[in-house]
Amino acid sequence: MEAYCVKCKAKREMKDPQEVEMKGKGDVKRRAMTGTCPECGTKMFRILGKND
Repeated sequence: MEAYCVKCKAKREMKDPQEVEMKGKGDVKRRAMTGTCPECGTKMFRILGKND
């Protein structure tokens, strides 16, 4: 899964990606992928589509 690293300012392939649920607007659950940047080790997030 590819995501944007804020520290490196580039899109990179996530290391150890995991799907998580985030609380969205109006108590709606939002799906997201979280992992780490292989270059700098910063935590990365990518928000996925809505959970229907």
